[in-house]
Amino acid sequence: MKEFINYMADPIRSFPLMTIMYILMMKYYRIIGTKKFAVGALAVLLPIVTWFCLDDNFRAIIMWPDNIPINIIIILIGWLTWYSLYRCAQNDERIERGECPIEATPENREKVWTWPNLVYTELMCMIGVVVFLVVWAIVFKAPLEEPANPTWAPNPAKAPWYFLGLQEMLVYFDPWMAGVVLPGIIVVGLMAIPYIDTNPKGNGYFTIKERPLAMWMFMYGWLVLWIYLIIVGTFLRGPNWTFYGPFEFWDFHKVVSEYNVNLSEFMWIKWLNMPMPQNIVVREILGIILTVIYVCVLPVLSAKSKWGQKIIANTGQIRYYIFIFLLLGMTSLPIKMVLRWLFSLKYIIALPEWELNL
Repeated sequence: MKEFINYMADPIRSFPLMTIMYILMMKYYRIIGTKKFAVGALAVLLPIVTWFCLDDNFRAIIMWPDNIPINIIIILIGWLTWYSLYRCAQNDERIERGECPIEATPENREKVWTWPNLVYTELMCMIGVVVFLVVWAIVFKAPLEEPANPTWAPNPAKAPWYFLGLQEMLVYFDPWMAGVVLPGIIVVGLMAIPYIDTNPKGNGYFTIKERPLAMWMFMYGWLVLWIYLIIVGTFLRGPNWTFYGPFEFWDFHKVVSEYNVNLSEFMWIKWLNMPMPQNIVVREILGIILTVIYVCVLPVLSAKSKWGQKIIANTGQIRYYIFIFLLLGMTSLPIKMVLRWLFSLKYIIALPEWELNL
């Protein structure tokens, strides 16, 4: 069983499984967002987690001082995700019956003053968090290491947990794409959401039925393309950034033979059985054409579909094309991941002469 779990935990299999689980969660959120489901899930998960913790290798990974806060965050994310689905299921049922959302009922519309109600609450929370952090640092021995030493680097060398998703993206993208372009698109896209999506439905209350596209996209990017990558980078990447299963011993001498091939090498050497052209544009012509189609042609074609026409009617063409650009940027990550796993494809466009690799 442990070998099977280690096998399934590999991103090649766990990422599609995570995507399928996400689709089922969003499709059947009215079943998942019930107290009966939550109690049943806890009854199943607690024995499984207990069995996991009996393994020495699994326990050594999750009890590593650096990983304990991520454990707490994962538990909180699981709870808050279920709670949001629970509230969405309640509100959507009320809306179907012609009633107002729970947040709009008289008993939930009562207003309180920021001072002193909110300020006192925040003050007590701040004191509680400080006490918790002090006790936590004493009990688990906060891993304060020596000052940075340029002659020695830890193995594995990992970024802070909130950057581990970006570090995992470095496996599939060029550093400037994974470290600059995509994070910039994420930040700008999040800031642009209120200006792109001006639909008033769902403001101030939980709902999925009234905002299906927005909820499906955001939750997929949050849970599958971000939280999942953080979990992989934290618990499943060991020395030399090699993948290790949750029950596998981190062997510093483990060697994994992998090779990566650019799309131009597939085209000229493998398919056409020809040497690589000297002209770099001709060499990468297939990747350039596919990228232009993906970035420029797909938005135009989607705008002519019923789905695109509906969005344009609600948002306008400018907002629509910004939305599609952000959507294509988000979907580029799973596309590159699948291409790497299935075909060992490294770059669609490889232009190191221009420092441009996609």
